[in-house]
Amino acid sequence: MHPVQQKQLSMKSGQPEQGSSGASSGQIMIVGGGIAGLALANALQRGGRQVTIYERSAVHEERGAGIVLAANALKVLEKLGLAGQVRASGAAVRSAEIRSWDGKPVMRLPVHEQADRYGTYSYLIHRAELHRILLKGLEPGTIRLDKRFLHYQEGPDAVTASFAGGEQAEGALLVGADGIHSKVRSQLAGDPPLRYSGYTARRGIAHFRDSRYPVELGGGFEAWGPGKRFGFSHLGNDRIFWFAAINAPQGLQAAPEGRKAETLRHFRGWCEPIEAVVESTPEEAVLAHDIFDMKPLPYCSAGRVVLLGDAAHPMLPNLGQGGAQALEDAWVLADLLLALPGNLPAALAEYEHRRRARTAKVAERSRRMARMVQLEHPAALYARNSLLRLLPSQMSIKALDWLLGYEV
Repeated sequence: MHPVQQKQLSMKSGQPEQGSSGASSGQIMIVGGGIAGLALANALQRGGRQVTIYERSAVHEERGAGIVLAANALKVLEKLGLAGQVRASGAAVRSAEIRSWDGKPVMRLPVHEQADRYGTYSYLIHRAELHRILLKGLEPGTIRLDKRFLHYQEGPDAVTASFAGGEQAEGALLVGADGIHSKVRSQLAGDPPLRYSGYTARRGIAHFRDSRYPVELGGGFEAWGPGKRFGFSHLGNDRIFWFAAINAPQGLQAAPEGRKAETLRHFRGWCEPIEAVVESTPEEAVLAHDIFDMKPLPYCSAGRVVLLGDAAHPMLPNLGQGGAQALEDAWVLADLLLALPGNLPAALAEYEHRRRARTAKVAERSRRMARMVQLEHPAALYARNSLLRLLPSQMSIKALDWLLGYEV
C-alpha cells in the first residue's frame, strides 16, 4: 500500500491522533489565494480560527474573465455574508438561450422558473471582482504574498510547509487550494495526469452595447456549431463577457497578438453580434487556454493535509460549476473543522464523505456535456438540436435539482 494511502486509512478511524486535540484547533495554513482558499479563510475566521494564506504571486490580483455563480454558489456566499456584494457587483442572468451557429433558436432556458425554484438568479461577475469581495472579508494580514510552496513534512502534532527562499511555516492543518497544477496534490496523491478535453478556449471582456440584448435583462446566449461554440453574456457596467470553445489538438495556441484574429477567423459568418463583440475586445484582453480535467482522486486528504477546489477536482467548465464546487468545498470543510475542533481525523473523513462523490459526479456530467456541445458531424448536430427543441422546460428544471438544490 502507498504510504500516503496507509496514513489516510489510519486517520479515518474516527479517533484523534496522538497529540491532535490541541493542534487541530491551532493555525490553519492555506496554500493558494484563489476562490477556494479565500472562501475557506472567510468561513474559518467567522468561526474564530487562525488562518494564513500563502499565495505564490507577488501581487494579489486575479486575471481571467467572467465567472457564473449559480444558486448553489450563491447559497454559500449568503452564509459568508457576501452574496449582497456579489449581486451588486455582478449581473443577474435573466435571459439565456441556445442557438445554432447561424442564429436559429434551439431552446430558451427557463431562468425565471429556476430562480423561483432555487431562490435566486444565477449571477455573472468578473473574477477580479469576486476575489476583491472575498479578500475584503478577511482580517488584515491573512494573506502572505510571494510565497512559492515547495513541499510539506508531517510530524505527530503539526505539519510544516516549506517555501522557496528557505522559509517554513508550521500549523495544525495544511490546505492545498493551489489550483489545477497543485503542488500540494502532487505530494499527497502522486501527481495524477490531467486529461485534455479536446477543445481550447478563448475568452474576453469588451465594453459593448447591442439593443437586441438590453443590459437590464442580463444574461445572453450560446451559439453552437460544428466543433465550436460561442457564449455572450452581460457582466455589468456595459461589459460583455464572451468565450469561444474550439475543437483542436492540444497545444496549438496562437501568439497573444494573434488570438483576436484567430478567433474572428473561426467565427466568421456566425450570427450577430459575435464578430462585433470580438472586434470590440482589446487585443491584450483576449485570453487563450487549453481545457483540462482529471479523473477523480481516490482520496483528497491524508494526515494533516487536505485538498479543495481545483486542486482536488479540476473539472471542465461546461456546467459552470468550477467556482461553485470550490465554494461548497470551502464551506463544508470549514463547518466540519469548527464543529469538530478536537478531532481532525473525523473532520477530514466526513469532508471526504460529503464531497468526493458529489464533485466526481459534477466532473463526470461536465465531461459528458462537453461531448454533447462540441459535436462536429452535421447529422449529430441536427439530431441534438431537434431533441433540445422538443425538451419541456419543466423537465430541464427538475434535471438540475441535484446540482442547484444542494444544501451545504
